[in-house]
Amino acid sequence: MPFGLLTGLGAALSWGTMDIAIALASRRIGSLRVTAGIQLVCAVFLVVAAIAAGTTFPTDPLALGSAAVLGLIGAAAYLAYFTGLRIGPISVVSGMVAAYGGLTVVLSVVVRGESLTPVQALGATVATIGVILTGVAFGGGLRGTRFAGPGVIFSVIALVMFALMAITMDIALESADWIQVLLVSRLVIAAVSIVAIVGLAVAARRAPDRGAAAGDPVPVRRVGAMLLVAGALDAAGLIAFAIGLSSAPTWMVGLASSFGPAVTILVAVAFLGERLKGIQWLGLVGVVVGMVVIGLP
Repeated sequence: MPFGLLTGLGAALSWGTMDIAIALASRRIGSLRVTAGIQLVCAVFLVVAAIAAGTTFPTDPLALGSAAVLGLIGAAAYLAYFTGLRIGPISVVSGMVAAYGGLTVVLSVVVRGESLTPVQALGATVATIGVILTGVAFGGGLRGTRFAGPGVIFSVIALVMFALMAITMDIALESADWIQVLLVSRLVIAAVSIVAIVGLAVAARRAPDRGAAAGDPVPVRRVGAMLLVAGALDAAGLIAFAIGLSSAPTWMVGLASSFGPAVTILVAVAFLGERLKGIQWLGLVGVVVGMVVIGLP
């Protein structure tokens, strides 16, 4: 299996598992608080990793600026995605956002000048179509086709931002190592999240906070555990993703990492009682087939 595909799938496994904890926590305390909590936990993990590796902030202005921009894009991506997961359903939102893999392939070719073999292009196309099908429900004929679920707007925003994250990270990695890039970007996201939380607290004095459902009790210990696990999984996924981008084509790592929501879908169906339509199951099959084709020698 190509190294880029392997690291991308490693990131997918981490992020796909993380999404379940995110969705459950978001429905209790709101997407903004979850975004802040996870990014703070992730930043702590990366700071510890940087200290252990003896790494400092990048000195190259381009690397520092690219990593900071990456953090701003990431803040928008995570907030949009977590909001989509909160208003659900998980299976639909995850399937929609997974389309960022296909967009990453396109941007990698257009912006980064990468190329694919005909077989790889076929695999990428099949996987992308499969991902899209997981987020589409057919209500009877072509005119009845609709995007399923109320989180579609946030899902589209998130998928565009995640694709831009992959391209921006690849650019930053040209002049700094992966620990430096992740450290700066996560600290920026954490800072943005804290500012947003402060703003939310000020606004809450004038209006009730609608981040969590009214009357929904907040089990502090349980939510705290969810955020800790999700932050650790996010850090693990980012490390796998960054290592992959350091030595493999951006399109391959980005596309493989987009399989994460498929992991979320399977967990949601198996353990949370969510149900998929037949076309969505077909989409999952398409994702798997596409990945297998990409991995062919």
